[in-house]
Amino acid sequence: MTAIWPEVSPGLFRSAARRSAGTGLYATLGVWRQRARERAQLARLSDRMLADIGISRADAEFLINKPFWRA
Repeated sequence: MTAIWPEVSPGLFRSAARRSAGTGLYATLGVWRQRARERAQLARLSDRMLADIGISRADAEFLINKPFWRA
């Protein structure tokens, strides 16, 4: 029995790879933006609010000062 393979243009796979890479880039940028936003919000919390969520001021300062690209 012989398998029949359809003709596929080489550009089909390149464009799919480009879309995938673009999606990954946008996802990464979104995660970085979210981290920056959350760390800025954490910086605005008072010591009492930090205590309510179980984070010390030292822990908060450590998180606030981390670069946005680090988890």
